[in-house]
Order: sequence, then C-alpha cells, then structure tokens
Amino acid sequence: MARALQLAARGEYTAHPNPMVGCVLAQDGEVVGEGWHQRAGEAHAEVNALQSAGDAARGAVAYVTLEPCAHHGKTPPCADALIEAGIARAVVAMQDPFGEVAGRGIAILEAAGIPVAVGLMQAEAQALNRGFIARVTRQRPFVQLKIAASMDGAIAMQSGESQWITGPAARADVQHLRARAGAVMTGIGTALADDPALNVRAAEIDTGDRQPLRVVLDSDLRMPATARMLTLPGHTLICCTGRHATAALEATGAEVRAYASADGLVDVNEVLADLAAREINDVLVEAGPRIAGHLLENELVDELVIYQAPHIMGSQTIGMFETPGWTRLVDRRKLDITDVRRIGDDTRIVARIEARTGN
Repeated sequence: MARALQLAARGEYTAHPNPMVGCVLAQDGEVVGEGWHQRAGEAHAEVNALQSAGDAARGAVAYVTLEPCAHHGKTPPCADALIEAGIARAVVAMQDPFGEVAGRGIAILEAAGIPVAVGLMQAEAQALNRGFIARVTRQRPFVQLKIAASMDGAIAMQSGESQWITGPAARADVQHLRARAGAVMTGIGTALADDPALNVRAAEIDTGDRQPLRVVLDSDLRMPATARMLTLPGHTLICCTGRHATAALEATGAEVRAYASADGLVDVNEVLADLAAREINDVLVEAGPRIAGHLLENELVDELVIYQAPHIMGSQTIGMFETPGWTRLVDRRKLDITDVRRIGDDTRIVARIEARTGN
C-alpha cells in the first residue's frame, strides 16, 4: 500500500480534478503489476496496473489507495475490470466519498466473491486527496493560504514595496504549490500593486497544458484589461459584486461573474462553492492582508504555508493579516505545525488551523 500511495502521488500535477489513485498487484508477496491515474479522462490506476500485470493479475491481491469506481464516467468501472481480471482479494486504503461510488465499488467486488479489506494506511490516503475529499463532502475546495514574510511578520513596507522578501528557492517552491492547485486566488489590491502572473512557469514541473484557474476577488471591478495575467495561457475568473461594464475584460478572454457581497467584499463562501461546482479541489490563496485576514476570520483557511525570510523589516511595514474582529487574546487561533524546513535561506512553516473549542 505504501508503494501504491507513492504511485498515486505521481498524479499530483495532472490527475485534477480526479483524485490521485495508485494500485499495486501482488502475487505471493511479489509485485506483478502497478499503475496510477495519470490524467483526467485517461485510464484509472487499476486498469493501468492490470495492463502492467497481464495474465499475472489472475489470483493477485490488488492494493488500491481509493475504492475502485463503480460507475460509468469517462472510463468504465474499475470494480468490473478487477473482477474480469480474476483478482483474488482487494485491499483498499479508503472508501470513496464521491456519491456515485461511496461503497458501491466495494459492494460489487464482494458480491463477486472477492474479499475486500478497507482502512490500511487510510490517514495517508486521505491526506493525499484532501482537496477532492473537501470538494465532495463540504462542497468547497481545500484552501491553502501562502504568505511570504520577514522574521518580524512583515509582508511589505508601508510604501507597498515587497519584491522580493523571500529568496529564489522559496519562490521556486511556490511554483509547486500552484501546480498542485486547481485555482490560485488573489485580491484586486495585489493584482493592481504587483500585476502578478499567478501561473506555473517552472520548466521542471510537468502539468501538461493545464494552468490553475486564476481567481481575482474584485468587488468594484477595477481589474484593468491590460493586466499581465490576462495575456497568459489559462483562464481567469474575475469575481465582482453588482452590475459593471464587462466588455473590455471579457474581450481578453476573462470570465467576469457577479457574486453576493459580504462585509464589503465578494462573498468568498459563494465563490468557493462555485469553484467546487467547477470541480476545483484545491485553492491556493496568494493575497494581501485584508483578504488573508478575512478568510481567517471566517474560518475558511484549512492550511497556512508561511515562507519566513531571515531578516527584520522594522516598524514601517504591513503585517500578514487584517483581522479587525479579533480584539481579545481569546480570539487568537491555535496552529498545529505539521512541517518546518529550510528552503534556501528561508524557512517554510506549514500549519493546520485547529478548530475552535470555546473560550
């Protein structure tokens, strides 16, 4: 199963919006076939493993990181393929939460007389597909908030100067975060100040022809039609409120959509629900302190990734978050730090935000 999880992770840049899945077929403790889901619309992990094994699949044990599918989508059901191949037993890391599967794949195998064990390395399998799970169970993507800051918590000088706080290694690492995401979200303040590309441009990262959807929260529709991101491959969604003239932006190929307003901003809950409906599993947020703070205050951040540079920027600076609703010490949010490592000269801190437990 550990090997199956390694194989599944190979689809981290290309399987979207499908979950990452790996499959290993074994006979008497020896691997006879293996495969993973490489791209959406192409063969699933089980089919690739069966093709790898050939006749050796008959009587084998199938180790699969996610319950075999039981429905006809772009490909036939994998549960049927495993039965036809004559496997003897299946070991499944986790049940698929997707409504059209949700135990049916396991039931089909068992009805065919194939014993199924569920739960081996389940936590690891769930972590691998946390975005897919969030989308199908919470109807919103997994939200990862990225921050680049100094040791004293500054993200820019008061003048707005911010390039570059972190070093080239940290900026290269962010390319991997973008490549894993279905969408990269920012605010109009950042779009106007930095004119960011928000694309994946590292040559060593193979995403096929897929770029994450660029999402700009722009309540009053101030986005200029000359913005750099609008000239790049991929798609841009500009989220506003109310009625505005949209022809100039739409002429660039951008999609402009109006959402409800909340606290003077585009209702991010509504935007996230829309992204889930578009089959976006993971959203990477690269935004200024207002949007970052708004997301934190509304408990919409699942994970923080902070790149901390080894310097002090002083008092005439802008901090990471604007959280006007947090006025007491009890309002603070506790973090569960899951990873700390050096990235070049900088330190990358990954933390999950713990659920509130009361005052």
